[in-house]
Amino acid sequence: MTTIPATPSPATVAPVTKDPTPPPGPRRRLAARFAGGTGSRWFPYVLVFPLALVLFGYVVQPMFATFAESVGVDGVENYGSFLTSDGVARSSLVTSLVISAASVLLCGIVGVAMAFLLKRFSFPGRKLIEAIILVPAALPPLIGAISFQLLYSETGILPRGLQQLFGAENPVLPFSGIAGVLVVHTFTMYPYFYLSASAALGGMDPSVEEAAYNLGAGRVRVWRTVLLPMLTPALVSASLLVFMTSLASYTAPLLFGVDQTMTMQIYINRTNGDLPMASTYASVLGVVSVLFLLGMRWYEGRRSYRSQSKGVAAHRREITNPLGKWLALAASLLATAVLLAPVATIALVAFSEDGSWTTEVIPAQYTMQNFVTIFSEPRAFQPILNSLQMSLIATVACVVVGVLIAYAVRRLNFRGRGLLDVAVMLAWALPGTVVAINLISAFSTGNAFSFGQVLIGTFWIMPLAYFVRFLPLVFRSSSATLAQIDPSLEEAARNLGASWWRAFGTVTLRLMLPGVLAGALLAFVHGVGEFVASVLIYTSQTAPISVEINNRMYSFEVGTAAAYGMLQVVLIFVVMVVSGRLEGGRRSSREAARWTA
Repeated sequence: MTTIPATPSPATVAPVTKDPTPPPGPRRRLAARFAGGTGSRWFPYVLVFPLALVLFGYVVQPMFATFAESVGVDGVENYGSFLTSDGVARSSLVTSLVISAASVLLCGIVGVAMAFLLKRFSFPGRKLIEAIILVPAALPPLIGAISFQLLYSETGILPRGLQQLFGAENPVLPFSGIAGVLVVHTFTMYPYFYLSASAALGGMDPSVEEAAYNLGAGRVRVWRTVLLPMLTPALVSASLLVFMTSLASYTAPLLFGVDQTMTMQIYINRTNGDLPMASTYASVLGVVSVLFLLGMRWYEGRRSYRSQSKGVAAHRREITNPLGKWLALAASLLATAVLLAPVATIALVAFSEDGSWTTEVIPAQYTMQNFVTIFSEPRAFQPILNSLQMSLIATVACVVVGVLIAYAVRRLNFRGRGLLDVAVMLAWALPGTVVAINLISAFSTGNAFSFGQVLIGTFWIMPLAYFVRFLPLVFRSSSATLAQIDPSLEEAARNLGASWWRAFGTVTLRLMLPGVLAGALLAFVHGVGEFVASVLIYTSQTAPISVEINNRMYSFEVGTAAAYGMLQVVLIFVVMVVSGRLEGGRRSSREAARWTA
């Protein structure tokens, strides 16, 4: 039997009405997907492509240009000079490596010892040392080197003071050459080890160490088998920073007369017009830096350094011996004097008359004219204006690019994410002299990334150098802050109808703001004190503060040079205070994210 369906009556048939909104066309669909953000599988690539293009054009491509320049006409001969036993190139490479390795060793001894004493023991003067122990980190590299030259060189205050005190014919205990370079490096770079080691010691469970003692281990064995392995990640991180900073050091070798280092040879060959040889030095130095970076990361990843303990922090031990207390107090006062002496020297010399300090132990004539000249004469004030303008431009670019790259690496899923991360940090692994040579090689002629213009000799090459050098600071700070923010906050805004752009701007970016501002302040203050790259690419119209300080020193205008340096130090101290307040804001944002999740 076949069932014949009944014919529907007009009452049951739905009326046909014309839809007033036609289906979206291709353009509207594309716009909707782009506004929807991460819901589109193409969105990560739309966001990442311009960022990758920026990194390629201003970080990677200049490296290729430098290598191409180095293998030009005399490429085989240039690289062969690094293999000959009596060549300047080989000697410079060996000297740089020896100085860097010795700097790591000395900074490690000083930084870890200070961290252990301040975190494990309580003694008179401890709080005073803790308050000023990071003063060297506030000194720009050039000012730190100059202050040590004024203090400890053959014409410095301390050796000449001891000479007069003991009636000696020559200055007593002067530092020069490699010894002077190592003293500067140790003083200015030990905070890397101190910060890393103190953080690790502060979170280490004392029961692990006590268990080793209870099992019969001596102090040396406990240090070798318990403490040092647990400190390995912190030591690797600090060693990496110190080695690469020492390898890139230019100011200390310049002021203490060590010509045969890689950075000095890059400057000498660039000044003499031998760009192919300077490019060869830059290429070799860049390869050494990257290889050391990869090697230290490989060493750190060989083992796991996690503790299975309860995670209770160690308590400080009180020094009860009366003699020990007096010795600790004397050592604290001596350490305070040593830490504050460089800043005090710069402040003292800043008020001295130019040309008045010759054979005296300290300047004999003082004046305020140095600061009056800086702020009243347009030519003298121009370096300050240049540094502020160029650093501000570079910082804005670092914030825009760094925040977007941090978001892409942390939040988006796309192919090549690891390469993007490596490309950002590649500039941090390259010394400033190498970055400068890369930019010289790439932008001595017009190309697509300079919009057909020659950038060398113009104002814009300086902010570009600062952008390349300090982009990793903003990227790392933004990335670390973003890692603490729960993605569900942004997803909640999206579920309530907000587009990706609105959710990112009103939720994620606001919570990231303390970390972004902290990184931006660091980039800005590093730009104001930058010297290593600037000295290779500046012009007379674009000279920043650091180059003006160097030029004034060579013109024997020591008082004016120190006045410029004092302004830099004051600016950095202000930024450190503001950064500390922003760190408190960053903790508040993490708490807000935790409670609203």
